[in-house]
Amino acid sequence: MSEVEIEAKSKEEAIRKVKEILNANDSEFIYHITEIKGKLFKGTSYKIKAITLQALTEHVMEFLEKITKNLGLHPTIEAKVNDHKIEVQMSSENNKILIGKNGQTLKALETLAKQFIFNNYKYYVSIYIDVENYREKRIKNIEYLAKKTAKEVMATNIEVKLENMNSFERRIVHNALTNFKGVTTISEGEDPNRHVIIKPIEK
Repeated sequence: MSEVEIEAKSKEEAIRKVKEILNANDSEFIYHITEIKGKLFKGTSYKIKAITLQALTEHVMEFLEKITKNLGLHPTIEAKVNDHKIEVQMSSENNKILIGKNGQTLKALETLAKQFIFNNYKYYVSIYIDVENYREKRIKNIEYLAKKTAKEVMATNIEVKLENMNSFERRIVHNALTNFKGVTTISEGEDPNRHVIIKPIEK
């Protein structure tokens, strides 16, 4: 059994029963609990609905197969559960389409997958999708750009405006230069034209 819905007298009892029925530990399932107010001689009870993360992972893979097929792609899809997060790796003959400009298609697929799970199963779940480690490479490239630009700013004492980035990418720049002496970073503009400015610190 991978999904269960039961009622219990307390939250603790509800969770304990779910563990027994699903034969799973805390890291292997997600749930939501609804409090049911008692009437007259009946006390308050709790209804819990739970599903294993493995079952949700299979639903996500099926959904992504359908979406990518509509794009004319037939990628290989592998997924695993890591720290309550569903991590998906995909690969196809045309990875550029799967990734999109600056990873926009990847981000859209994540959003669609999360919405699909909520609409059909009423669960909020963290989903991470990558294509041949594109995101890891992207992070390293942004960190390299940030540090290289910071050195130029220190040498010239002139601030530099980086290209427009999403919130995730801007955070990479800020974090990469947090302990970089001689410069500071600020975000400026409105999405989707928001960017990071690397500025020299006045001595």
